[in-house]
Amino acid sequence: MPHTQLIDDLKRIVGPNGVVANPDALMTYDADGCVMDIGEPQVVVLPTTAEQVSGVVRLAARYGVPIVPRGAGTGLSGGATPITGGIVVSTARMDRILQVDTRNGRVLCQPGVINWELSNYLKPYGYQFAPDPSSQKACTVGGNIANNSGGPHCLKYGITASHVLGVEMVLPDGQIIWTGEGAPALSGYDLTGVVTGSEGTIGLVTAAWLKLTRLPEAVRVVLALFPTIAGASATVSQVIAGGFLPAALEIMDRLAIKAVNDMYRLGLPEQADAALLIEVDGVEDGLDDLLADVTAVCWRNGAIDVRPARTLAEQNQVWAARKNAFGAMGRLAPTYYLVDTVVPRTRLPYTMEQVGRISAEYRLPIANVFHAGDGNLHPIILFDRRDSSQNQRALEAATGVMQVSIEQGGVISGEHGIGVEKQDYMTLLFSTDDLAAMAGLHQSFDPNDLFNPGKVFPKGRGCGELAALRRAGVAWESLKHGVN
Repeated sequence: MPHTQLIDDLKRIVGPNGVVANPDALMTYDADGCVMDIGEPQVVVLPTTAEQVSGVVRLAARYGVPIVPRGAGTGLSGGATPITGGIVVSTARMDRILQVDTRNGRVLCQPGVINWELSNYLKPYGYQFAPDPSSQKACTVGGNIANNSGGPHCLKYGITASHVLGVEMVLPDGQIIWTGEGAPALSGYDLTGVVTGSEGTIGLVTAAWLKLTRLPEAVRVVLALFPTIAGASATVSQVIAGGFLPAALEIMDRLAIKAVNDMYRLGLPEQADAALLIEVDGVEDGLDDLLADVTAVCWRNGAIDVRPARTLAEQNQVWAARKNAFGAMGRLAPTYYLVDTVVPRTRLPYTMEQVGRISAEYRLPIANVFHAGDGNLHPIILFDRRDSSQNQRALEAATGVMQVSIEQGGVISGEHGIGVEKQDYMTLLFSTDDLAAMAGLHQSFDPNDLFNPGKVFPKGRGCGELAALRRAGVAWESLKHGVN
């Protein structure tokens, strides 16, 4: 199919202003927040309705052109990178909040609504959208659903999957379906659960019913400083084991403290090896008692200081330092590789010890800023990508972190997704039989492998091939060497 014909056909569907074809403009869409891999799209479209998305998808299916869904492009696993070219479908203009239904505790919105703006819109109603990734001021609801995003407050309120009540989606053949009508529970297969976290590989979300969460009556925030990261990590496990449920438990290590001190002038003592940010929320009555119980655990684990954020401005400053810590890493190194893994909370002290060992082994500093409450680690490998030796060592260090996490009973991603960044790590966690089962599910939605192809499944063993193995009943033991 001639490129000009594709452009003309797309313009008839979304209008001339909804098509991006200029080569310079297309460079904006060659990667998401993970720039380890880039790809050039043939064209980008910016639809405004589900019907337009359906038309684009039907056209792509007719010509066998891949579809790559894209939200705000803040993803960190290459999920929105068009590594096989094709049509990038950006939902940036699908940004309307369609209905707030407080009586039924739900809100209906399009996928391009920005996470932060949705919660601000809901505040006058007394509600919020609880998932709050660190990129929430830029990331969109559609991207949150695609990657099943988490955030600091998922300890108490749950990840995105806990807040999606049903989605409207366009299937790879262009059909528009609803996976649910916004009720808290449905009979039959949980298609909403299948879509959430599928990274745009089985359909494109065009609207979503989301759960409303009441704003807490009161909030308390403290920052506890520790001489060792092991002490801070042990505190987290003991707080949860004690029956307490803070809204958030976040840890920053010595390198991260230095970075946020330089950027935000927090005046944290840099001799502290770790800072534990604790937030508790709920009704005013009894909240100070809960905070006292939690901070008592900090003192028992050797905290050197516990600093309350007494005013809203102080709370916002502490949270700004935590949520923008990744951006502050530019003060420490020209490049960083952000790893995303999960381990059981009780394994945090040992895992952090191993991260330190990996840092020494590969001669690269590793800063740590993570959702300690649910064991979601974010080791930040600092290096200079202009140095090929450092590039290679950074990749090897990331692999080491993945292996340690799995050995400790963890997984290779807590919230960033697999995309292209972690697809070859899938064989560390899953057997061929496991992957073939996933591929079979994928193929039931996308038999021609046109929706975000080349993602999630390991390179060298395509989704179609894995699905065929599932149908043939080929055992893992006979193929384990061929998958790696």
